[in-house]
Amino acid sequence: MSPAGAPRVGELDVLRGFALFGILVVNALLMAGPYTVFGGGPGAPVPDRVAAWLVTALVTAKFYVLFSFLFGYSFVLQARSARRAGTAFAPRHLRRTAGLFVLGAAHAALLYPGDVLTTYAVLALVLYGLSGLTVRAAVRLAAALLVLLATLLLGYGLLTVALTEPATATAYAPRAAERVAAYRGDAASVLGTHLRDLPAAIGTDLLYAPAMLAAFLGGLAAAKSRLAERRGRDRAWLRRTALRGLPYGLAGGVIAACCACGPLDSRWFLVGQAATVLTAPALATSYACGLLLLLRWAGNRVPAAAGVLAAAGRMALSHYLTQSLVLAWVFSGYGLGLHGRAGTVAVLTGCVLLYAVQLALGARLSARMRYGPAEYVLRAVTRGRRPGAFRRRVTTPAWTAAPTAARADREQCAAPPEDGARRAP
Repeated sequence: MSPAGAPRVGELDVLRGFALFGILVVNALLMAGPYTVFGGGPGAPVPDRVAAWLVTALVTAKFYVLFSFLFGYSFVLQARSARRAGTAFAPRHLRRTAGLFVLGAAHAALLYPGDVLTTYAVLALVLYGLSGLTVRAAVRLAAALLVLLATLLLGYGLLTVALTEPATATAYAPRAAERVAAYRGDAASVLGTHLRDLPAAIGTDLLYAPAMLAAFLGGLAAAKSRLAERRGRDRAWLRRTALRGLPYGLAGGVIAACCACGPLDSRWFLVGQAATVLTAPALATSYACGLLLLLRWAGNRVPAAAGVLAAAGRMALSHYLTQSLVLAWVFSGYGLGLHGRAGTVAVLTGCVLLYAVQLALGARLSARMRYGPAEYVLRAVTRGRRPGAFRRRVTTPAWTAAPTAARADREQCAAPPEDGARRAP
């Protein structure tokens, strides 16, 4: 049972576990080959092209937005935890950020250059500097960052459409063949390719850093206004919020898919990215609210569903790193070397299987361990000492059970938001 005024972290764990699947899908398609994320090269089967189009419209960027939002929400929870423990938060946060950066740098060099952990670590320092913002100021700054980035992408994209010719598959083929050969080579070849790709990956992260920071700030504002405590059980609010964001988010996803996967040519890609930046938060919000509604409806029918997702969410970092390890073994010279050899549909099927295995293993481990291996290491770095033993913990989130009268009274009497922030409606 949560202490008075404390958030029911089960909701956040469930959403984090859910977001893992979308992140797995996007990373797998990017790691599978130079064309896989777009449905394959010239002459690719129609099912692969349709699958890639749907992934771009419904998945790409949406789950990273959700994950980043939860990162910002957790930032406030960690600050409250340090305050309750009578410990200064700044040293803890700095150690955690340094640990995350080191993990991310190793992950980028060895497994996947498109890593976001290092970017998260850097932006976490920015978030600390902005943590004194009120709820309203944080939301306004987040909106401004999204509009600024979308305007930049749209302007550059329209110039690209007006002043350049479409890139042809024939022109890109030599470079694609070179990358495929490098990834199918030995471990040294794969590592060298990762290191050569790092500058471009860092540049992409810097370009989209405003969108990540905006999601962080959204999570910060939500945590300060105690959104999970006030709205996590409100079915009417969840349903209303999910339905409001769905048309807007789907429209942006369709535009992005048309620009990236056809019928528009490659010059329109950045225009689609601008649409994604503006609309992905709406679709991510609809997904999150819809999932919470679904799990509350299925609580009595499939009581283990929420617990399985929550278990995965509590070990999200370990699962994220494991996903990259498996994908690198499958698609690079570290293992099977299937880079460029699997179609989009086959990769998506593999993602479903891998995610199912992770959910099953996560549920079993969560029944015996309090943290995943990566979480244990990061907690040790954060606290500057070895954390407690892997104690068994309950895997079913508290929010799936009916609240007791005493707990309901405590939630109604919860402390007001910090920094004098007004509660969101």
